Amino acid sequence: MKLLSEVRGDDERLDLSALVTRIPYAQFLGVRVEERGNEITLVMPFKESLIGNVMLPALHGGTIGALLEFTAVIQLLAESQPSSLPKTIDFAIDYLRSGRPEATYARATIAKHGRRVANVQVEAWQSVRSKPIASGHGHFMLKES
Repeated sequence: MKLLSEVRGDDERLDLSALVTRIPYAQFLGVRVEERGNEITLVMPFKESLIGNVMLPALHGGTIGALLEFTAVIQLLAESQPSSLPKTIDFAIDYLRSGRPEATYARATIAKHGRRVANVQVEAWQSVRSKPIASGHGHFMLKES
């Protein structure tokens, strides 16, 4: 895929930050990638436009869900270095707490990486990692080599 080849460095590694900046919805959300060693965390800074319930105030569930799915895809791309983007087969989200008006973080774990399908688990939190605001679980179709 053209997008992946454009963000691939000379060492054949994907520049995940450059990839995220090319996704329009990720730009709208303000999502950025933080890499520390082999740990990848996606960060969604707070913006007023992300509020879904102004009475609480609370983040819109769609923005949290998008962050979870982005995180799963980025983790798959980082670990497998594919030639095309993974395709979402299904993605389930459990909303555990209201997202407060503050930065939100997410990390993914690949539970099973087969030849054609990957199973990924994701967790999002705010100020305290041990108190997640949402978790997700998805299956992704991978291009056969």
